[in-house]
Amino acid sequence: MTETATPFATLLPGRGLLRLDGEDVRGFLQGLVSNDTALLTPRHALFCALLTPQGKFLHELILADSGDGVLIDTEEARKADLQRRLTMYRLRAKIGIAAPDGQAVAVAFGDGVAARFGLSEDAGAARPLDGGGAVFVDPRKAALGVRLVGPRAAVEAALAAAGLVPEEGEAAWERHRLSLGVPDGSRDIAVDRGFLLENNFEELNGVSFTKGCYVGQELTARTKHRSTIRKKLMTVEFDPAAPPPPPDTTIMFGGRDAGAMRTAVPGVGLAMIRLEFLDPAEGEDHVFTADGLVIHPIPTTAA
Repeated sequence: MTETATPFATLLPGRGLLRLDGEDVRGFLQGLVSNDTALLTPRHALFCALLTPQGKFLHELILADSGDGVLIDTEEARKADLQRRLTMYRLRAKIGIAAPDGQAVAVAFGDGVAARFGLSEDAGAARPLDGGGAVFVDPRKAALGVRLVGPRAAVEAALAAAGLVPEEGEAAWERHRLSLGVPDGSRDIAVDRGFLLENNFEELNGVSFTKGCYVGQELTARTKHRSTIRKKLMTVEFDPAAPPPPPDTTIMFGGRDAGAMRTAVPGVGLAMIRLEFLDPAEGEDHVFTADGLVIHPIPTTAA
């Protein structure tokens, strides 16, 4: 599923916010993250990553300009580690890095949901929230819907003004993002091992190849221009009546190791698949299986 007829909203307690402010914020982020922060404005949100110098994944970041600072939507459980790393890189830059209390991240998705918040349907379209924070069409894929970040009271007020009441719906959100091939941080990308282009950051508007240097840029650019990708994260579908394969379950193709599962719910999940097996030899009629369950890979397309 990539759409739901009736707009649906839920809070995401697994996501947290950091706030950056000060005159050097844009230049500071530009030298660190994988996307071009010149594109970040109060009218446009941005998706990017923080990498190791060797180009390996550390943190995913969704950046929103709230008018008086930059909010970073990231994994709540790893927020302190991200704050520590940003502080380490700060040096003499004139910026503040804080983890404010009372913040929330919410999502709303379904037919016509962007219009309820006065937004176009373009990925990344954004505006500040009354009371602080920001509301924006998900910069990774417009089909993901709208995200709201900021003080919980402001987020809930914006949802109410749009005629939406947040429900206990993380399972519905999981199914929605998985069907669109979108990873959720370290749950789906191996920290200090995963590479951006294997994990759909190009398809999800998360990397710039024209902005110049940032931490991990050299390896990322080399991978792009030398076409050295050998595996990709993608949606897989399977019998919804069967228990979903756990993360790291080996995927087999004709008795050969073809990849590994990531997050899954009944009927749909993400898996890292070796690309060589997507174009089998003539006459080869094997199927992909995970612990005996037949799965059907669906490569992720650009937003």
